[in-house]
Amino acid sequence: MKQATSTTKHLSTNGLKRDLRPRGEQKAVVISDGIPRRTLSFYKYVKIADPVALQKELQERWGNLGCFGRIYIAHEGINAQMNVPVKSWDQFDAFMKNKPEFYGIPYKFAVEEGQIPSFYKLTIKVRKKVVADGLDDESFDVTNTGAYLTAEEMNEYINNPDAVVVDMRNSYESEIGHFEGAIRPRVDTFRDELALVPEILKEHKGKKVALYCTGGIRCEKASAWLKHKGFTDVKHLKGGVIDYKHQVEREGLDNHFKGKNFVFDERLGERIGDEVISYCHLCKTNKSDQHYHCQNQVCHVLFLGCDSCIEKKHGYCSYYCMTFDRLPASWKKKYASWYNARRRTQQFKKARLQG
Repeated sequence: MKQATSTTKHLSTNGLKRDLRPRGEQKAVVISDGIPRRTLSFYKYVKIADPVALQKELQERWGNLGCFGRIYIAHEGINAQMNVPVKSWDQFDAFMKNKPEFYGIPYKFAVEEGQIPSFYKLTIKVRKKVVADGLDDESFDVTNTGAYLTAEEMNEYINNPDAVVVDMRNSYESEIGHFEGAIRPRVDTFRDELALVPEILKEHKGKKVALYCTGGIRCEKASAWLKHKGFTDVKHLKGGVIDYKHQVEREGLDNHFKGKNFVFDERLGERIGDEVISYCHLCKTNKSDQHYHCQNQVCHVLFLGCDSCIEKKHGYCSYYCMTFDRLPASWKKKYASWYNARRRTQQFKKARLQG
């Protein structure tokens, strides 16, 4: 009988292959494999009769192509952020075009690839919704979305005193980059933002409203929700900040986005504007728009750090976490259970030990 190796995979309870190697090992293998990859995102609101069957199909097809990413499937559609080996691109693209549910989906390609791959494992999950919005879709017309804006039209809105631009992303995203003059609600979730934005916009009722987000999916639902709330002239940036950058470069337009665009993968950001507009959360003195997760996995908070503070604190968000991380694993696991039960989760903060 052959001895199991670190690359052994087992079947999970739902019949999907699951890589049981430690997270760090999976990541190290992908970083060292030298395979050129193309990072992209896409979404589509489309009726999917059997999300579980589609999940299994994509897991097999995309897994065989060597794709990695985070994909959510629901009866209402698909939301994907992923990377595809360059050598497998033609096969991936052909599959997408031959799949009736996916035909015509526009790809949003990464503005820049990072020094490490954007994803290092393939995760496909079936969810109730492709974006957690907290809305009752039966209570309003989700198809009554706002019209799209091109990058050129978005620039016109930004320069128009009779228009208002709203950032539909979370505050930790807009902190490192946003459009000039945009309203940036201080929220940590899209659900919270949908509740808050109609109140914020009451004083702007009668003005033209332009929404934007990372790749466009959040604004699809948000524009329909605001129209339901009585805001009649609501539009949103097609393709989000990602496609805005591509349009600006392709058409030679002025870039009105300042700083970086936060992305939900290993890169944690793409450079859109040349400016660094945010500050290190640790010293609060040096400018920085580089996000890190605290090395203490019980904390794991997302924070901005300058080179000096990261070196001084060895990647931890505080000296407390640096000291705590030296405790025995059994102590940390007990604290993690208490932490999850009693402390409110903020941003990406989650008490979880890797193993």
